[in-house]
Amino acid sequence: MLVFIGPGAASVEAWSPGTVTPVGIALAFGFAILAGVYALGHISGAHFNPAVTLGFALRGRFPRADALSYVGAQLVGAAAAALLLRALMGTTGAAAVTIPRIGLISALGVEVVLTFFLMLVVVAVSTDARVSGRVAGLAVGLAVAFDALMGGPLTGASMNPARSFGPALAAGIWTAHWLYWLGPLVGAWLAVLTYDYLRKGSSCDHRSAA
Repeated sequence: MLVFIGPGAASVEAWSPGTVTPVGIALAFGFAILAGVYALGHISGAHFNPAVTLGFALRGRFPRADALSYVGAQLVGAAAAALLLRALMGTTGAAAVTIPRIGLISALGVEVVLTFFLMLVVVAVSTDARVSGRVAGLAVGLAVAFDALMGGPLTGASMNPARSFGPALAAGIWTAHWLYWLGPLVGAWLAVLTYDYLRKGSSCDHRSAA
């Protein structure tokens, strides 16, 4: 759903410019994640992103024995969605591929920072009992959307190795593909470390006195 709808919106925009717009593409990604979290969070934890899965596993918040099978499923699902999109839209589906439009070092930095923001939200709403589980899907969906609004024109705002892998495989375009693995993995790892630090320092009651 994520890799068909989000990159699909980018493909539609390439096919008919102005029909979806960059804002619409960002919202398509956010809505797909929002729906996916509410639909499947109670079944699998709604892991649609290898960076999220590996970030949790490295910090002991997800069974390491299950991490590779989750990542494999994410890559297979992304590839299947991208191949279907390419079959339906032809060469226009190449627009679904994430390619940096700025320098490689800057693009890597953008992916690290965007994924950091996303993962910080994911960690907060999924591991901290003080956060209502009802807001999880909305919070994560909004994080994806605001990241895509800012970073989409720069790097495609992947934040997700599977999201980049599927379209790259379907189109045979691997331009700077490595940064769509390294950036999200580093950003997710830093976010987990940061939230663990914040969690340890927030044991006192910070409720407003108002």
